[in-house]
Amino acid sequence: MRVLLVEDEAVLRAQLKQLLTQAGYAVDEAADGQQALHLGSTEPYDAIVLDLGLPVLDGLTVLQRWRSQGQRVPVLILTARDGWHEKVAGIDAGADDYLAKPFHTAELLARLRALVRRAHGLASPLLSCGDLELDTRSGSVTQHGASVSLTAHEHRLLSYLMHRAGQVVSRTELIEHLYAQDFDRDSNTVEVFVARLRRKLGADRIETVRGLGYRLANPTSTPEA
Repeated sequence: MRVLLVEDEAVLRAQLKQLLTQAGYAVDEAADGQQALHLGSTEPYDAIVLDLGLPVLDGLTVLQRWRSQGQRVPVLILTARDGWHEKVAGIDAGADDYLAKPFHTAELLARLRALVRRAHGLASPLLSCGDLELDTRSGSVTQHGASVSLTAHEHRLLSYLMHRAGQVVSRTELIEHLYAQDFDRDSNTVEVFVARLRRKLGADRIETVRGLGYRLANPTSTPEA
């Protein structure tokens, strides 16, 4: 999952980027509203964490412009403002949730996970596909009830596919959503991690749909007639 973090306070931004990275997200960052507007308008994100008090362009204006462009990415706004009217203004501008500073990092992560799940029509924090389960809260992965050990990149790829279980996902989409902007996006990288996941989960767990991409499948399910 790829996230845009928009925060002008350098220390807090660095802390949040580290937190999100450790939680398994690929993170791009912006320090002002103009940079945020550009990134959010041109790059595909699974969620955006947006501070309202930004230089150049304020966060509310940035959000309104994204929504006017038709951008539907889930947005969690951060604000140090306590006035209820400003929270209402953020929601009315198109924010999906808000969090007032100071906040507990665990709550930030929980709200972010919920936004990503809801964007894909998922209610439970426990994602499942047949005998394969991924707990988005702890990051644990089990198959047949047994723990599966994954590297950070393997986990990120599996998480993205499990949020779209049964759907075909192109290699381009995977590259765009699994790696931050400054990552060296070798086109063969996805194939390498797909091969590693197949070795750990079973060769038939991730299907190759020729000319289209990959699909996480439940190999024990009965095909439709």
